[in-house]
Amino acid sequence: MPKNFNTTGVCIPELHYMVNTRKQIDKIITGYVDKGSYFTINRARQFGKTTTLYLLERQLQEHYTVIRLSFEAADELFQSLYTFTKGLIRSISRELKMQKADAGLIQQWEQPVSQDLPFSDLSDRITQLCSDNGKKVVLMIDEVDKSADNQIFLSFLGLLRNKYLEQQQKRDHSFQSVILAGVYDIKNLKLKIHPGEEAKYNSPWNIAADFNLDLSFQPDDIAGMLAEYEADYHTGMDIPALSHLIYDYTDGYPYMVSRICMIIDQQIAGSKEYPLRKNAWTISGFLNAIRIFLQDKNALFDDMVKTLHQYPVLKERIEDILFCGTRYTFEINSPVINVGVMFGFLKNHENTVAVANRIFETILYNLFLSEKYPGNTGRREKILEVVV
Repeated sequence: MPKNFNTTGVCIPELHYMVNTRKQIDKIITGYVDKGSYFTINRARQFGKTTTLYLLERQLQEHYTVIRLSFEAADELFQSLYTFTKGLIRSISRELKMQKADAGLIQQWEQPVSQDLPFSDLSDRITQLCSDNGKKVVLMIDEVDKSADNQIFLSFLGLLRNKYLEQQQKRDHSFQSVILAGVYDIKNLKLKIHPGEEAKYNSPWNIAADFNLDLSFQPDDIAGMLAEYEADYHTGMDIPALSHLIYDYTDGYPYMVSRICMIIDQQIAGSKEYPLRKNAWTISGFLNAIRIFLQDKNALFDDMVKTLHQYPVLKERIEDILFCGTRYTFEINSPVINVGVMFGFLKNHENTVAVANRIFETILYNLFLSEKYPGNTGRREKILEVVV
């Protein structure tokens, strides 16, 4: 079965053309997991967090028992402490069975939950699991944002924090490492910058190590993916030139990189203007793919619009940058800038706040322009022409 480019769900090396992230995965393992760190991979939407967890799980399983969960569509878990505990135990039990953990250990894990003291019961089971299991245990939870404002989730983080501290003092056994993944920084779960709202920092996750690894794709990373494609189809593409072009427009944003390649492969190649793959994988084919992408209807751009409505101060700041040329000093402790970076819209460019990449810059410019001058499509096309 031939590989293809993928922009939905998890990217799997055997099925999809993708950047080789082995170096980043190795750094996460040696720099965080092996050292027993608890941390959060908080990156913008569609930045490859779920794929990173999947690849990390595959590599960790040689030496660790890995429990990988997701809070996506898990609203029913958060009805009560008892419901949460019961559901979590069931989910972890399923993971343990898939990894063929000791049957006796699984049986102990699955004992009925105390209705009076469910979290105390859960704490005891984690202790038993982590002390009796043959391998150290790593817990991963994806989509933690879905329950970030839920008190039961905060209580669960508090339980993990307490067990982490107790384990550091050799008074308890707990997970070797806990990895949470989501858009929001879990240390700042209730961060708000709406008018009239006070910023709140209310998370027990202050034990977490800072996760500073760059997960964006560099030109050499993109070139490796294109080389794999080229080995299959022999298009004669100029790999260095195209990889740098893709990077220049996306700044290595994983979804954007894959989406542009997918458009070239599936929409540009075989079209009237570019009938063969060798015609499509050219600078001209790339620029046409950019034009298509800018008109794309996708979850990333939809989320961007929703986020700007949710954070009007951020929207005003970006408008100032794009339309007024206002230069803001980059200060990550500013709630507005912090949120913009967290969602992937802003970056630090020579200590000045800048829009993260040319794709976002064009989409944002056109969005704001359409709001100021509705129906002025001629002006919109002019902006597309200038940027491309």
